[in-house]
Amino acid sequence: MHGMISKPPGAAGNLATSRVVLLLLVVMTGIAPISLYMLVPALPVLATNFGSDISIAQMTVSLYMVGIALSQLIMGPLSDRFGRRPVLLGGLALMVVASIACIFAQTLPQLIAARFFQALGGASGMVISRAIIRDIYERDRVASMISLVVAALMIGLMVSPLTGGLIEIAFGWRAIFYAMTIAAILVAVGIAVALPETRRSRPAGSGFRGDIGVLIRNRAFVGYVMCQVLASQIIFTFAGGGPYIVVTQMGRTTAEYGAWFATTGFAFLVGNLLCVRFAPRHSLEKLIWFGLGLQLCGSLLNLVWSFTGWNEAPAWMFGTQMIVMVGNAFVMANSAAGAISIRPEAAGTASGAMGFLQQGIGALMSQFGAYLGGHSATTLPLTSAVLAISLLCACTMIFVVPRREVTVSETLIEKAEEEEGGMM
Repeated sequence: MHGMISKPPGAAGNLATSRVVLLLLVVMTGIAPISLYMLVPALPVLATNFGSDISIAQMTVSLYMVGIALSQLIMGPLSDRFGRRPVLLGGLALMVVASIACIFAQTLPQLIAARFFQALGGASGMVISRAIIRDIYERDRVASMISLVVAALMIGLMVSPLTGGLIEIAFGWRAIFYAMTIAAILVAVGIAVALPETRRSRPAGSGFRGDIGVLIRNRAFVGYVMCQVLASQIIFTFAGGGPYIVVTQMGRTTAEYGAWFATTGFAFLVGNLLCVRFAPRHSLEKLIWFGLGLQLCGSLLNLVWSFTGWNEAPAWMFGTQMIVMVGNAFVMANSAAGAISIRPEAAGTASGAMGFLQQGIGALMSQFGAYLGGHSATTLPLTSAVLAISLLCACTMIFVVPRREVTVSETLIEKAEEEEGGMM
């Protein structure tokens, strides 16, 4: 039967209440993004040591993001076919080998290539963790557990640049990769020892092509994915344009920009914690609409402040953006939960497709945000873009996601899947 975990009846409950499993979900989700931000403070040092331009050193970040995007597309379907554990362990093994290659890199191109493979392996935890959450938790708890994992992850992301900077100052930039290697080994050992296989039973003959075919023909899946991906683009667009607005237009220091930008991360953390509290008592759709309302109100206010000129001061712009980010947390967590719950036995494929679109489009939107911030004399173009994305996000819920109980009922979803399987 669809939706059943291929474990003894008590196994899922034991995993769902295990603090060790929850900790593993956090660290496997965070190892790739934390490794991304740990190196950022050392980029000027890399450029100097290798005698290269800072824009070339920046490729250790940009190609790392490409690796994360491709990993989402590859590792998710592989975990559906071969199981969560072997793909996770294989990905982390690749990360360990690539991290060691980073340590011994003698040229910047070698380092950039090794970073790509480091991301390709490490990001397996990002996509598979969402699939594991869907494996072991009931659908009405998926959003709250995703939010809890993201909330814990946000704390790590906030301190990772500082950690990387301190390691570089004390021991040199190669020591950052020693730390990444040790972390990947520890996570792999934890998974090997404490995380059993959670993949659900799959119908005979099912595969990646069939899973994708069923998913993309499902309006609810397409709508939830579009909603989640569009919501994430608000973050990428604002992050791309923010530095140019604060430093160039407002004449503030880079350190001050970093402090202001941290407030949006804090707001996103608060939003996820609130989602953890409210998700078990409210329907998935209601929480998405609550988040969409906050996103729209905050982005509209920021547009008004742009017309009045008030958000030429960072307190106005970032204070209002915090409202957007609280709502953003609700939208992203609950729409992700909806997407991976449409076809539970293909949760890895659904998670991978969603993550690939999020990261791939995010790279483009970050550049778009940087263009808006760097080629404007006011904040109006950037705040207009954020409002437009918020409106598009709301439109997917209005026009794409069906307004029926089928989108929020586990029983009806399973019935629909059986009907779809009979027609194929």
